[in-house]
Amino acid sequence: MSKRRQASGFTLIELLVVMAVIATLLTLAVPRYFASLEKSREAVLQANLTLLRQTLDKYYGDKGKYPDALAELVDSKYLRSVPADPITESNLTWIIVPPPQPEMGGVYDVKSGAEGTARDGSAYLDW
Repeated sequence: MSKRRQASGFTLIELLVVMAVIATLLTLAVPRYFASLEKSREAVLQANLTLLRQTLDKYYGDKGKYPDALAELVDSKYLRSVPADPITESNLTWIIVPPPQPEMGGVYDVKSGAEGTARDGSAYLDW
């Protein structure tokens, strides 16, 4: 008597159905993931700009003039380090806005050096 051996495993149809379900779930999840990444980068950019502007105001309140460079905020212990622009992923891309009178210092305001537009349609350069 020969025993028939039963094959264990999945059929091709079962594998295709599982792969189709996984692909459908990914088409729903991946766009939301990338949208949430973009939203979080924009939130961090707004927080970093607010931090830099508040620090510039504190420096001006203490010293009576604005710093000549962002590194001066670190040297004077107002910041531990210059925060990075999360869109460009660099702390060297900040756009420095000088004060109206040159004798007041070198850094009156800071803007993002990132190209492109935010989710609300405004340019990063305008933040």
